Amino acid sequence: MPTGRTTPPGRTTPGSTAPGEISTFKGQERSLRADRIGLAGLLMSVVAASAPLMVTTGGMPVTFGVLGVVGSPLLYVTLGLILLLFSFGYAEMSRHVHNAGAFTAYIARGLGGTAGAGSSIVALVSYSAMQCCIYGLFGFELSNLLQRHLDLTVAWWIPALIAVVVVGVLGWLKIDLNVKVLGVLLLIEVVMVLVFDVAGLGSPGPEGVSLRAFHPDTLSGPGLGTAFCGTIASFVGFEQAAVYSEETSRPQVVVARVTYLAVGFIAVFFAISAWALTVAAGPSKIHELSLSEGPNLLFGLTEDRLGSGFTDVMHLFYVTGMFAAMLSFHNVVARYAFAMGREGLLPAAVGRTSRTSGAPAHGSLLQSTVALLVVIVFAVTDDKPTGDPTAPVLRLSNWLGNVCALGVTVLMIAASAGVIVFFVRRGAARAQAWRLVASGVAGVALTVIAVITVRDFDALVGSGPDSPLRWLLPGIVLVALVAGLVLGAVLKSVRPEVHARIGLGNEAFQLEKAAAGETGGRA
Repeated sequence: MPTGRTTPPGRTTPGSTAPGEISTFKGQERSLRADRIGLAGLLMSVVAASAPLMVTTGGMPVTFGVLGVVGSPLLYVTLGLILLLFSFGYAEMSRHVHNAGAFTAYIARGLGGTAGAGSSIVALVSYSAMQCCIYGLFGFELSNLLQRHLDLTVAWWIPALIAVVVVGVLGWLKIDLNVKVLGVLLLIEVVMVLVFDVAGLGSPGPEGVSLRAFHPDTLSGPGLGTAFCGTIASFVGFEQAAVYSEETSRPQVVVARVTYLAVGFIAVFFAISAWALTVAAGPSKIHELSLSEGPNLLFGLTEDRLGSGFTDVMHLFYVTGMFAAMLSFHNVVARYAFAMGREGLLPAAVGRTSRTSGAPAHGSLLQSTVALLVVIVFAVTDDKPTGDPTAPVLRLSNWLGNVCALGVTVLMIAASAGVIVFFVRRGAARAQAWRLVASGVAGVALTVIAVITVRDFDALVGSGPDSPLRWLLPGIVLVALVAGLVLGAVLKSVRPEVHARIGLGNEAFQLEKAAAGETGGRA
């Protein structure tokens, strides 16, 4: 990473990049191209990460069945309100900081460069974990479809590895192409779930159209805390709008709007879908039916009402929906890696964009390489033909999905604190008082969820209370955090000019260029 000839000004010094301008420093592109994605495209990219069919078929049966929480619809509403409180400060921060590092930048601007470095490693590990989790699910479901319809026996890891390559190629290309791909797949997926919702509510089970699942006493039992932990994974992705702030038109407005819309859509959409499942099965029967059917719960209820033809099509778009989620998370990881490379937290090459497309091509390549290695590692643990051939993919999806949920929860807690400190230091505490209170309340609620997550991690991954996995898996997030904090502390001591740039993103290079007397930037 170029060190420049001068140390950039302090963290509170403002700087900006002209719309559409590509920052170059010593001939290298260090900025993502602006004005490439609008509100609709950004909303689709963000919501695609929530994978509506994947949550409806995977997450909801676990909450209803394994955890025994009938009030899953109310759970989504409750978490939606908590995350809306979080979004008030987070979205306001997006009006002041435009950086592909998002969480890293917000935390660094509030809590300092060392905290920003710690959060950057946690973000990279967490989102990469979710990406790899979905690769496993995708490969498993596609191999099942090939077996069912074409009588082809294909190991799950073969389509998973092919998906890694295809997603990597799309990640190297323009985001405009990715937005079109994500948009089409997401819209079809949402329509499929809505069709079931209408059918389930229009053709209820033996108990009729019951509102039982929204009654407060359904949020009870020993599995409630764990249900909160698992359900928060369904929302992972709403916070990604800020990652695209450098590439959006009018980021001061668009990022905040998309964040609010994403939280609202995910909470309402999943609450209605979970309710439709309880109505179709019957509130008193949803627990037992979820235990017996598992991921087939939605498909079985759909086939009863809409026939096998529609259900087969839903299976197909379940796969394409996972592909959309993979592409969405890939784009996010690539941009986090790009931001880290640009600020000296990863090798400088990672912080370069493609000169032809303006995409974070090297960050994309890094993410694809990591995903390739992870899928291969889990693939070689397959103990066929004597053991359970589904064990590796189930471990891959379950373990890494929950690691991501915990990591993102930790990031939101730190971001809540960062938002408060940022505005207090700027002397805007009174003007932003209600947003800061909302951030504080959300931070406390999310801290409680994180503590319960760590305490009950054995239930989340089905490992048993005596298994070392209950500590090893959440320990991944802790190790990432400690590694990032150590990196930040070392940079502060050894390379203070690099440490000072953490969280500033392209602003630091614009300020360096201005200080060096170059004419290509604007400070």
